Amino acid sequence: MRRVVVTGLGLISPVGCGVDTAWKNILAGTSGAGRIEHIDVGDMACRVAAMVPRVDGRGGGGVDIAGSYDPDALLSKRERKRVDEFIEYSAVAANEAIADSGWAPSGDEIEARERTGVLFGSGIGGFQTIHEAILHVEQKGPRRLSPFTVPSMLLNMASGYISLRYGFKGPNYSVASACAAGAHAIGDAARLIRHGDADVMVAGGGEAPICRMGIASFVACRAMTTAYNDMPEKASRPYDSGRDGFLMGEGAGAVVLEEYEHARARGAKLYAEVMGYGLSGDAHHITRPCPDGDGGYRAMRSAIDNSGFHPSDIGYINAHGTSTQVGDEVEVRAIERLFGEAASGLCVSSTKSMTGHLMGAAGALEAILTIKTLQDQVAPPTINLDSPSFDTLVDLAPHTARPVSTRAAMSNSFGFGGTNAALVFATAPDA
Repeated sequence: MRRVVVTGLGLISPVGCGVDTAWKNILAGTSGAGRIEHIDVGDMACRVAAMVPRVDGRGGGGVDIAGSYDPDALLSKRERKRVDEFIEYSAVAANEAIADSGWAPSGDEIEARERTGVLFGSGIGGFQTIHEAILHVEQKGPRRLSPFTVPSMLLNMASGYISLRYGFKGPNYSVASACAAGAHAIGDAARLIRHGDADVMVAGGGEAPICRMGIASFVACRAMTTAYNDMPEKASRPYDSGRDGFLMGEGAGAVVLEEYEHARARGAKLYAEVMGYGLSGDAHHITRPCPDGDGGYRAMRSAIDNSGFHPSDIGYINAHGTSTQVGDEVEVRAIERLFGEAASGLCVSSTKSMTGHLMGAAGALEAILTIKTLQDQVAPPTINLDSPSFDTLVDLAPHTARPVSTRAAMSNSFGFGGTNAALVFATAPDA
């Protein structure tokens, strides 16, 4: 079976843009949360979010200007008018990952470009475009609606745009699995390489849901935080007794996956190896997980079985941990069930305490943070964990990062509809 390695990383996140900046802020326990000021949220029950910090001052939370996003750095103003922000974020994250990987087949290298594909996920796609198009039609009528409305809202256009921009002619599609989409995209892309359908895949997820319809919709289904409008940096608090729902986030994460021998032949640097991928369905409820955590348990078990590791070989888990009343404890109990005695002292943290919940991009962002954990042997903290609401054998890493010594780590992503994904990474083969 062909082996799959990670050769490039790219990140646009509420805790900074660029992998190095975001990772530094994550280890420092920096929150990317702030008050929403770029849209009218005066009548909203939730008025805070984790927004990408931008050079124009929008968003930012506690992140300094060094981690800010410059929308003019890659796309022209004309291009940006033709794409939704989820596509824009995805393209910029992919650009960083592709440059980082050093993979740049020229125009006359037809076979190389045909063996390179793109697979990006999103939970919703062009949420803001949909919102604005509805308002336009209702308020101004159908005339002069942009011809780019449909391409901007289509979920697969992140993959399509990246494919077009770089001339990658291999597999090109998207996954729509709610908050597990980014993880499913990476797992599916790894399988395409493993089974010989491609040699290189650009994979990840993007989301830009922070608009009035996005916030109102998730508040309506009682999933979002509403109690911390005056303290946004405290709003995302996984496992804490004061948690009251997730904090919405935005951004994108991208990885370049490559067949091991292909990467080694061109002298690429290797970040990690993709070892296991597990999927499952709860078949329980449209938004709530199984009370016994069986869906997450089976996804994790499948990923570990697929990797060839034993649970005791996993030294860190980047948990789904969204800060919801039910989901946080359910996931931890599933981990305890799967790991048994090996759960004692196992480091399990939720980086959503800092980034908020990027929904369809969350799995890609968190996969990158899991890879960085392996690379640096340091696990991120769970901030705002002042008073755990339940007892557990695992170390939830409250407040401060933890040194780890492990060859393997796992990242969990679960979504509405009962969809679950788990990824297992190992240290780079030549490390």
